[in-house]
Amino acid sequence: MTQKIENFIIVGITNDGKKFRPSDWADRLCGIMSAFGADHRMMYSPYVRPGCTLKGDKTVLVDARLYDIEPMAYKFMINFAKDNDLQIDWMGDAPL
Repeated sequence: MTQKIENFIIVGITNDGKKFRPSDWADRLCGIMSAFGADHRMMYSPYVRPGCTLKGDKTVLVDARLYDIEPMAYKFMINFAKDNDLQIDWMGDAPL
């Protein structure tokens, strides 16, 4: 089976329409991919960052370029969404 590598957004709504908890899940998830910058401050990865929908639902934006740097991290993000029954919005080659 060949996996298509593309940008995607994890939406904090389960497939049956319930809001995912805890409310800071997106910040926590992005936090595991963050690192300290030259200014000694923690910074989110440019490939995994929090966001929100127009309705105010929390999201995590995952850039497909993450796969080139760390395939296991890319797969972790997909599996996190699947394991928690979260909605995934596949973006194809659209910029994030």
